[in-house]
Amino acid sequence: MDFAQFYAESKDVCLRAVLVGVGDLDTAQDLVDEAFARAWASWRKVRSHPAPQAWVVRVALNAGVSAWRRAPRERPVAGDGMAGLPDTAGVDLGDGIVAGDIMAALKRLPLRQRQVVAFRVFLDMDTANAARALGMAPGTVRAHLARAIATLRHEFAIEERG
Repeated sequence: MDFAQFYAESKDVCLRAVLVGVGDLDTAQDLVDEAFARAWASWRKVRSHPAPQAWVVRVALNAGVSAWRRAPRERPVAGDGMAGLPDTAGVDLGDGIVAGDIMAALKRLPLRQRQVVAFRVFLDMDTANAARALGMAPGTVRAHLARAIATLRHEFAIEERG
């Protein structure tokens, strides 16, 4: 597969996975662009990686952590980076759940839980590969995913009742 084909097939799924990890659409787009630029520069290495999409997402998330460490500690409070999501924000998923509600709930999860959800759900990776990509033990991945799912179930069960 050449880089152009990989980019065309992977850019959207990588963006969604990084968006879950960082919670801001503009930031996620910048990070994914940076990660794809690095993938292009190292395409021979990335092409032979067992999970090239995971490589891109991991590089994007790492770039986000690096930028966060370098940035001043003051963060703007106004605005919701997920508010600019096209198409999905008002999509009714049934039972009164709207896609925008799910994204907002994901944004409230702790960072590591969001990252695990991004790799396991959005990239459809198995536990072992997600653990390798995230640099954690498989049991930790399972624990974070279980906690995230429990939190989401609880949150939507409360909303459903209320």
